[in-house]
Amino acid sequence: MTIFLHELRQSRISIIIWTVSIAFMMGICVLIYPQMGDQMDEIGAVFAQMGGFSQAFGMDRLNFGEFLGFFSIECGNMLGLGGAFFAALCGISALSKEEREHTAEFLLTHPISRARVVTEKLLAAVTGVLILNVVIIAVIAVTMLAVGVIADINILALLFSAYFIMQLEILAVTFALSAFLRRGGIGLGLGLAAIFYFLNIISNLIENTEFIKYITPFGYTEGADIISSKSIDGGYLMVGLIITAAAVCIAYIKYTKKDIA
Repeated sequence: MTIFLHELRQSRISIIIWTVSIAFMMGICVLIYPQMGDQMDEIGAVFAQMGGFSQAFGMDRLNFGEFLGFFSIECGNMLGLGGAFFAALCGISALSKEEREHTAEFLLTHPISRARVVTEKLLAAVTGVLILNVVIIAVIAVTMLAVGVIADINILALLFSAYFIMQLEILAVTFALSAFLRRGGIGLGLGLAAIFYFLNIISNLIENTEFIKYITPFGYTEGADIISSKSIDGGYLMVGLIITAAAVCIAYIKYTKKDIA
């Protein structure tokens, strides 16, 4: 597991910065929720009447006065977009950094197969995303206890699960792309995550565009859908899992056959 540990050491600063930043902002949101309690119903009514804007973020289908509705809108967008960007960063440079940093020859002269290189790099990237989510869940749990907020734990678990799976899908797609790159692709990775995010907004705004949700991993992270149905949409989720598996396979196939300079 030498490569696995090496990758984690290299990315530790990035993991710490992203984890602390997102966890801090989400924790603050939970802490201020009780202070806004008297105003929540009024705020929710205003949001629900904002037409296209409220539809884009599902605010017309959520009760902003309840913690789950507040959490889904405020914290959900932080974890959704922030987690997507972090996952994209973890994946997009994973298999291209050696060529970019001219260390590929040193790595591949060791008695280790390329398949193992891919495996350990993938595990390191997944571990980074896992650390992000575990710390965030712990922070949310502590802050909820601190302010005495009570919520349906099962629905919270579904929300966190949906975001984690979404991050893994984006990680897998960008990981596969990194196998084709010879230089850094940070802009490509972040851009792809942003495109997925806005595609989901478009599908919420424009009629007869629900099919877009099969393309974007944000389709099965809709807080309004999860809270109302108390489940993750199986159709969107299945497509996402298939895309994730296919992307990982592509990464293995391409990297094991790639002419690395």
